[in-house]
Amino acid sequence: MYVKNILLRKGNEVISISPESTMLETAKVLRENKIGAVLACDTGGKMCGVISERDLVIAIAKCGGEVLEKKVGDFMTTGVYTCKAEDSIKKVMEVMTSRRIRHLPVVDDEGNITGMISIGDVVKERMSETEAEAEALKAYIAT
Repeated sequence: MYVKNILLRKGNEVISISPESTMLETAKVLRENKIGAVLACDTGGKMCGVISERDLVIAIAKCGGEVLEKKVGDFMTTGVYTCKAEDSIKKVMEVMTSRRIRHLPVVDDEGNITGMISIGDVVKERMSETEAEAEALKAYIAT
């Protein structure tokens, strides 16, 4: 199984915000879209960073409630880890586990964003794969 299988199932829509957006606006985007992280992209659509629920909580704990009026660019994670559609689920799971991250933007060879996957997407895909393997084994044994 590969990242492209996840994208075929869930789609390629990527929610993004400007690094100039406030942290409060970001919290609203996360809530409204029921997502745990959002890409921060410049006006040309180039990824500048990512801001997650975890980043938001850390910022509030560090700076207090006034952080909600500050810019995302001050708190986003830069140097974002990415994956490609051709990457295996195993490879993505290893990156997510070793780096302790729950979201990976999917990029093409030119670095264009083609999707976003979460650890939940990866686990769901892996469970489907395991169930399919079990059914195939049952069918094989029955014949």
